[in-house]
Amino acid sequence: MDKFLLSYCAGGNETFTRLRALFVERRQDIVLAWMQPPSSVLKQYAETHPAGFCSYPDVNERARFWDAYLSERACIIDDSVPSAYLSEMDQGLYGGLVGGRVNFLSDPGTGWISSMVAPILRDWNEFPRLKFDPECEWFKRYLNQLEIFEKVGRGKFGISHFILINGLNFVFELFGATKTYLDLILNPGMVRNACRFALELNFIVQDTFFHKIPLVCGGTCSNMVGWIPGRIVSESVDPFHMTSVEYFEEWGRGQLEETFAHYDGGVVHVHGNGRHLLGSLSRVKGLKAIYLGDDRGFPPAFEVLKDIRSAVGDLPLVLTVSYMQFQQALTSHNLPGGILYIVSDVPDIEEANRCMEKVRQYRPPS
Repeated sequence: MDKFLLSYCAGGNETFTRLRALFVERRQDIVLAWMQPPSSVLKQYAETHPAGFCSYPDVNERARFWDAYLSERACIIDDSVPSAYLSEMDQGLYGGLVGGRVNFLSDPGTGWISSMVAPILRDWNEFPRLKFDPECEWFKRYLNQLEIFEKVGRGKFGISHFILINGLNFVFELFGATKTYLDLILNPGMVRNACRFALELNFIVQDTFFHKIPLVCGGTCSNMVGWIPGRIVSESVDPFHMTSVEYFEEWGRGQLEETFAHYDGGVVHVHGNGRHLLGSLSRVKGLKAIYLGDDRGFPPAFEVLKDIRSAVGDLPLVLTVSYMQFQQALTSHNLPGGILYIVSDVPDIEEANRCMEKVRQYRPPS
């Protein structure tokens, strides 16, 4: 731990010790918290960057945004590890690498400029023309952004891993969701061929990330779980949120386990409409943690934690909770352990640090 150096991480080595206790030891007798007080940088960003479609951004400007945003958090002594997320590469990169038309979307609330791709193919007859060219524009953009972000963040903040788009997610990019679901029945062989192509493409992208971006204290920075030991990837099971568990077992599990085995494991995120998958997901080999999203029409994960915990056992969880709910559960000694809580609506940095003093001393009810 002597080599630790991220000047924007106020919690220092204690933060990494606590995160290891959660994600490696799976300790249920501690709680961790990632405090989110108001950000003047995000407020300014929202005033100058309207929501909606936009053009490909200036990568140097994006690096400066993350530097400003993370430096503002440098005095919050919580369990977060500062890292920038390559939102511009979030989804569009993969389709862009095989000739897809990439669109960008600005989200003032998060400071992200995310990417997505219009359907690439009209039918399966066009599939054989797909190929990866390392000299293509999008791979050059990717390498350039990795280099710029790593240089700007060096010694101050890390670079988060970013989502894989493989399996059915990649077939979505080829044809859209409706045809993908239909072709699981009508053209399963072609879907499997596309999934294999996507897996190899994703390995190129993610291997490049780990080659270019150094680990931080022996681990991977993560927008999903903060930081986790090893070379860990971030997977998506979104297509199976609208399928049965049986479809996940047939079309999803193998891809996840092969991917996780290629690295040191992985994390996944699950939206509100995907919670029926939790029991099956928790048994995926190499899965290290689950981020639980809250979505309209479904109860917040914090309010159904008992049911979620019964489905996943001692698997580490990450979820969002309001400051008021968090404080009430903390004070009443009713806050479940083995979880990294992302605490929203924290009044200010001073209150965040006062709360964290209690969090570090807290031991959940047995």
